[in-house]
Amino acid sequence: MSVVVIGLGNVLLSDEGLGVRAVELLEQRYSLPESVELIDGGTSAMDLLNPLSNNEHVIIADSVKTGAPPCTLVRLADDEVPKFFQTKISPHQIGLSDLLALLTVQGQAPKKITIIGMVPESLKTHIGLSDGINAKMDEMVELLADELRSLGIAIKPRQDGVRGFWTEAGR
Repeated sequence: MSVVVIGLGNVLLSDEGLGVRAVELLEQRYSLPESVELIDGGTSAMDLLNPLSNNEHVIIADSVKTGAPPCTLVRLADDEVPKFFQTKISPHQIGLSDLLALLTVQGQAPKKITIIGMVPESLKTHIGLSDGINAKMDEMVELLADELRSLGIAIKPRQDGVRGFWTEAGR
């Protein structure tokens, strides 16, 4: 099974970068098989055309606006995903929804898409997450790990201390 986990967001706008940060933490904490590709999707969905083509499952980590209180975790899958794209609750979904439409027309769309997100607390210009979001990141990373496990993918805790580019000092 080919699985892509994409972190979307702008790390220069505080909690807007939580998807990128969650995927980075997933990579730091777990050793994943080669069938799982982790991507820092940033803010440009069109750059993801080739990485998303012909995958069995795509898991998207992103900040989402659902009307729920800040720091609320959200999981959308299967029939809920098209509703997500109709209600425009993510700042990246316009480009991503266009990309998914293009892949569908080309017959290369992912078979399944899951969105793991969190409602942002702050979108101010700042590198680093707000305190409330930071406190919930462990839970979001575990949701991503659980999603992979639910697909039958064996993941193991890392022992090598890998650290990513956006890792904050002291974390």
